Amino acid sequence: MNFSHPSRECLLGRFVAVLVGVLSTASVGAVTTPADLVVLDARIYTATGRGDAEALATRHGQLVYVGDVAGAQAYVGAKTVVEHAQGRRIVPGLIDAHLHPLDIVDLDVCDLDSETKSLMDLSAFVKECIAHYRLKPGQWLLVHQWNYTAGNQPSAGYPTLRAALDKASVVNPVQLLGNDGHHAGFNSAALLTAKNLAGQVVGLSKSTLASDFKAYGKLIGVDASGEPNGAVNEDARSFFNPNSMLHNDLAATAQVAERIPQRLNSVGITAMLDAMASPDGFFVYDKLLKRKQLTVWTNLAQFYDPALFHKADGSVDYDAMVAQAVDVRTRYAKSARIKADTVKLFADGVLEGNPYAVPPTLPNAAMLEPFLQPIYSTDTDGHPTVTGYVDTASSVCIEVRKHPERYGTDEVLAAFRASNGFHPAQCDISSGQLQHERAVMMEFVKRFHVAGFSVHIHAIGDRATRSAIDAIESARAADGVSTTRDGLAHVQLAHPDDVVRMGRDHLYIAYTYSWASTDLDYDIAVIPFIEKVAGNAYAALHPANSYYDSNVYPVKSSQAAGAILTGGSDAPVETRDPRPFVNIAFATARRLPGKPALSAWQEVSIEDALQAYTLNGAKALGRDHEIGSLEVGKSADFVLLDRDVIALSHQGKSEEVAATQVVATWFQGRKVYQAPIKR
Repeated sequence: MNFSHPSRECLLGRFVAVLVGVLSTASVGAVTTPADLVVLDARIYTATGRGDAEALATRHGQLVYVGDVAGAQAYVGAKTVVEHAQGRRIVPGLIDAHLHPLDIVDLDVCDLDSETKSLMDLSAFVKECIAHYRLKPGQWLLVHQWNYTAGNQPSAGYPTLRAALDKASVVNPVQLLGNDGHHAGFNSAALLTAKNLAGQVVGLSKSTLASDFKAYGKLIGVDASGEPNGAVNEDARSFFNPNSMLHNDLAATAQVAERIPQRLNSVGITAMLDAMASPDGFFVYDKLLKRKQLTVWTNLAQFYDPALFHKADGSVDYDAMVAQAVDVRTRYAKSARIKADTVKLFADGVLEGNPYAVPPTLPNAAMLEPFLQPIYSTDTDGHPTVTGYVDTASSVCIEVRKHPERYGTDEVLAAFRASNGFHPAQCDISSGQLQHERAVMMEFVKRFHVAGFSVHIHAIGDRATRSAIDAIESARAADGVSTTRDGLAHVQLAHPDDVVRMGRDHLYIAYTYSWASTDLDYDIAVIPFIEKVAGNAYAALHPANSYYDSNVYPVKSSQAAGAILTGGSDAPVETRDPRPFVNIAFATARRLPGKPALSAWQEVSIEDALQAYTLNGAKALGRDHEIGSLEVGKSADFVLLDRDVIALSHQGKSEEVAATQVVATWFQGRKVYQAPIKR
C-alpha cells in the first residue's frame, strides 16, 4: 500500500491543537478570555480514547476547553452562558455517513408509513388517497413508504399487486414507492405508460417484456401467465418515472428545506453524507446555505448513472460524467459546510424476493452462486412457508430452458404446474445481476479516482461486494493513490475472502445496523433463495453454520480485519427518521425485542458503535481535523442525551439505548435543537 505521509502543515496543526488543549487544561490561571458557553456537570464521551470529561467551554463556535468542572469555571465570564447537564451524557455531534436527506422531509402526500397491509387493505388505502386528493382521470398518484417485505398477502379477489391497484383505480396511474428505494408497484393504467429506450410509449406487457424490455426481465415481476404483475424494480422503474429513485418532489421539498437540518439536529446529527446527490437537488442546499440554515456539515456523494451518459456510438461517456462532477466540486470548493469530492455508484440491487408471486420473484442482488428456487405455500397464519425446491438440474428443467417457447399459453402452464408442482419459470438459473456491466463499473471507478474523487459504492450481494472491491483496488493501482476515502454501503453479504480485503484496503463501511436482525416476514423473502430450508420457523431459516448467517452484515469481522466502521441510516428507507440510537443499539445487540440475535458474534461494543457515528464518520467525510471528537480546536458540535447510553449498553439494556431521546444539540457552539419541555 502506498500510504502518503501527513503534510508538515497538517502535523503542525495537530501539534498546535494539542498544545492549546494542554494549556487550556493545565494552565487555567492564564486564561483571560471568557467563553461564550460553558457546560458543567456532564458525563462527556469525547471519542478521543482518553476517557470521559466533566465539562467543556466554547468560543466563536470552537471548543476551547474539555476537562473537569474546576478547570471550566475559569472560562465563566459576565456574558458566558452556563448550562448544567445534571450528570447526563454528552456525545459528539453524530455523523450519518449514508442517508438521503432530501427524502426525509414529511410532506402532504399519500403515505403508507411502512405499515404492513394485505393486498386488499393496500388497495383500499390507495383508493382513499385518490379520493382524498381529488385526482382527475389521468392524474398520477405516488404512494410513499410502501413496505415491500411485510404484508402484501394476496387473496382471491386480489391475487397480484397489479390487480389490487387496479381495484383502486383504472383511470389514475398509480406507483407505489418502496420504502427501500429499490422496489415499486404499478397498476395497469401506469403500466400502459412505459417508454422503451427509444422514448416510445409501448406499455409494459408480456409482449413488450419479450421485446423492448427483454434485458430488464430480472427486474420485472410476472404472474403465472407471464404478464407483468405490477412489481417493477431498480432501473426498470425509469420507464415510467425518470426520477423513480427520489421519493419527494424537489420543488415541494425546497419550500420547506429548513426541515431537513431541523430533523437531523433533533436526533443529534450534525454531519452527513448525502449518499446519492443528484445535480437536480443541489438548489435545495444552495437555498439552505443562502439562508444560513444548513446546521449540518454536508458531504455530497454525487450520483451520475452510467446508463444515462452515452456517446453517439452508444459507449459510456465517462468524460461527461467526470467533467460535470469536477464542476460541482469546484462550485463548493470554498464552502466550509459543503464538500463534493465523492461519487456514488450502485453495484447491485437488493436481496429480497417475493414468495407470494407465482412464480416467486427472485432477488436481483449480485451473488457468487445461483439463487435457489423454493416452492412456497401458505401456513395457517397466512405466512409463506417453504415446502420444497425445484431441481433446476433435472431433465424437466433442462427441457424447459431448451424450449421456453413451448410454455407460453395458460393451458400449457396450468398442465405443467399440475404435473410438476411448480411453475416452469422456476427452472431459470440466476445469480442476480450487477447494476452495470463489470467493465463499466471498473472504468467508472478508475476515471473518478484519477480525477481525485473518493467512491461510495452500494453493495448488497457477495458478488457485488467483491466487484466493488475489485474496482477500488484496480483504481488505486491505476493512479497510485491508496489514501482516498473509498467505502461500501450496506454489505449485506460478503465472502470471508472479501472481508479480509475490506480490512486490508482500509475501506469505510457504512452499515445500516438496524437491518441486522431476525424477522420472519423479511427472512422468508430472502433466506430460502440462498439456503435450503423447510418451513418458516427460526430454526429452519437460521441453521447452524449456514452461509447466510456466517456472512451477513459482517460488522465485527470487517472491523477486526481493519475496515473502518461508520454508521448510515439510509433514511428514508424503512423510516424517514434517521434514528441513530436505534442503529447504535442494533450494532451492539443485532436483535429485535424478544427475538434471537442475527449472528451475535458480529456484535460490537457501545464504544465501537459510538466511534462509528462520531470520529470514524468524520474520517469518512474527510473532516476529522474539525469534527468527530470533542477536543480543543474542533467545532463545538455536541449532543445532550436523556440517558447514559454507555452505561445502559454495558448493562445489556439495548432496548433502552434504542429509545434514547436528544435533549439538546449544539452546532458550532450554538444550540440548534431543544427538546420540548414535558409537562
